[in-house]
Amino acid sequence: MDATADIGLIGLAVMGQNLVLNMNDHGFVVSVFNRTVSKVDDFLANEAKGTQIIGAHSIEAFVSQLKRPRRVMLLVKAGQPVDDFIEQLLPHLEAGDIIIDGGNSLYQDSMRRTAYLESKGMLFIGTGVSGGEEGARRGPSIMPGGSKSAWPHVQDIFQSISAKVDDGAPCCDWVGDGGAGHYVKMVHNGIEYGDMQLICEAYQLMSVGLGMTAEEMHPVFEEWNNGVLDSYLVEITRDILGYKDEDGSPLVDKILDTAGQKGTGKWTVISSADLGMPITLIAEAVYSRCVSAMKEERVAAAKKLRGPKPIIKTDRTKFIEDIRQALYASKIVSYAQGYMLLRAAAKEYGWKLNYGGIALMWRGGCIIRSQFLGKIKEAYEKRPRLANLMLDPYFKKEIKSSQRGWRNVIATAVKKGIPVPAFSTALSFYDSYRSERLPANLLQAQRDYFGAHTYERIDRPRGEFFHTNWTGTGGRVSSSTYNV
Repeated sequence: MDATADIGLIGLAVMGQNLVLNMNDHGFVVSVFNRTVSKVDDFLANEAKGTQIIGAHSIEAFVSQLKRPRRVMLLVKAGQPVDDFIEQLLPHLEAGDIIIDGGNSLYQDSMRRTAYLESKGMLFIGTGVSGGEEGARRGPSIMPGGSKSAWPHVQDIFQSISAKVDDGAPCCDWVGDGGAGHYVKMVHNGIEYGDMQLICEAYQLMSVGLGMTAEEMHPVFEEWNNGVLDSYLVEITRDILGYKDEDGSPLVDKILDTAGQKGTGKWTVISSADLGMPITLIAEAVYSRCVSAMKEERVAAAKKLRGPKPIIKTDRTKFIEDIRQALYASKIVSYAQGYMLLRAAAKEYGWKLNYGGIALMWRGGCIIRSQFLGKIKEAYEKRPRLANLMLDPYFKKEIKSSQRGWRNVIATAVKKGIPVPAFSTALSFYDSYRSERLPANLLQAQRDYFGAHTYERIDRPRGEFFHTNWTGTGGRVSSSTYNV
């Protein structure tokens, strides 16, 4: 069989089918294979009818259709299925061939797979793909990493099918070695968790606190989407609030208030703990989903545990503006924390990440795409070594102008018993980050008192550690020095 396909794709679920059709639209010949072979025939007879897409009923036939170097993209469930397909492919591939994992894989798996395939003379790319079904079909954000020498062989395909920003720049570029691509996608998803939780807290304040209906909130989000909060998630929130069920009532009011997760938010929080980076807002967003899942317990607790009435009696228009300010300021903190984590990971794993370039990749196609990301790109283009996004003049000014409303919203929510964990932790982090002195001196004294863990002194150079015999009976022996 003649090798005619520019790239092959395994996995014909929603994302796989739409990416294949996207590639076809841009002139690339794609070969497809699926573990359930009947899906190949069904796809070719329906969605792919009349296209250049070709199919195969075996791995051997699939590989034989690919031009050299062979490029095989996997869009299968993360974890063992990826490794299983790699092992099935290896006997049919040769040195220089490229395997691409486009699923939501753990970055450590991509690091391992890169090393494994390179040891066999082949190349690996672990790439994040964001944008959901519509993004895959019309232009996603693509975040590739792994074997750098593989990039020239896939660059044209990836950048052709990716989303484009206003000047035509593709929302795709090489991220870095090993697991860098999937790490950046993981942080993207963590920030996505944070954005969604912040929007939900704004909705809760208006719904429960101000007593607004979905119809009344719809124009608020429409207005927000025309300003600095212009983003995909605010846009779809507007649409959701305006969507009616068959009986004419808002559908959102009938949806059960329990949320799930697929793991990337959790992975982001675990990585942050390993690296000692306080991404508190993403962590609260993850835990808020966990609390929502305790539906039956919450229903029972609501009958027994009392708090203030959540009715906010104030100037509605003014308080909605305060909510907008709280949402915007908290969003800045969330992205600042996300970039703190990227910087820590880059240092830990030796990645040379382009922070402005990452913002560009997220500027279109992906779930967190927003006008806001253009400002992040500008900030890192001006100061590539910027320590924290909140220190950029633009974002510093924006937080300053939003601070009064931000604090008022949180104070009011606390008084009225309305939970706003993401708003609250964002403000707490901001106040902690700008505090020259925190109470960790007392904490270190406590640790030294009960465990001889030592401490540093403000009147001595950093790196000198001391132990005090606080009780007079504890002895002079100290434990090892501390770390984060």
